[in-house]
Amino acid sequence: DAVTSQTIIDTEKRVVMKFTNLSDGSGESAVKKVDVSALTAHPDGTACSQVTIDQVWYNVGGMRVLIDFAASTNVAALVLGSNAAANDSGHLDFRSFGGIKNNASSPDGDLDFTTQGASTSDHYMIILEMRKQY
Repeated sequence: DAVTSQTIIDTEKRVVMKFTNLSDGSGESAVKKVDVSALTAHPDGTACSQVTIDQVWYNVGGMRVLIDFAASTNVAALVLGSNAAANDSGHLDFRSFGGIKNNASSPDGDLDFTTQGASTSDHYMIILEMRKQY
């Protein structure tokens, strides 16, 4: 698969990242997409320990994308797309109830992506707006 990751904003309180995939059919399996240790630290030097997902914009074609909170046993945060040929797109806003918080046991704070049902030329574009936790 041909994949990209782009950090759009990385401030003290939030981070916005964009991810793309143009599949060759091989797919992705538990690939670390958000590495909290690589995010900008708090001004006092404290490292980011995890993120809360506040908003998602997505376009997924022909496959499903599982976004997991990474831990000793990963926990599902979101499932986007479907295993159909049609495109699935939208905007999800979780801010009214405080966002999707990491509820994994022994979390490492990162987010992993796994694709299911990927065939040649299937794709995704996902933008995550996340709030940092220290």
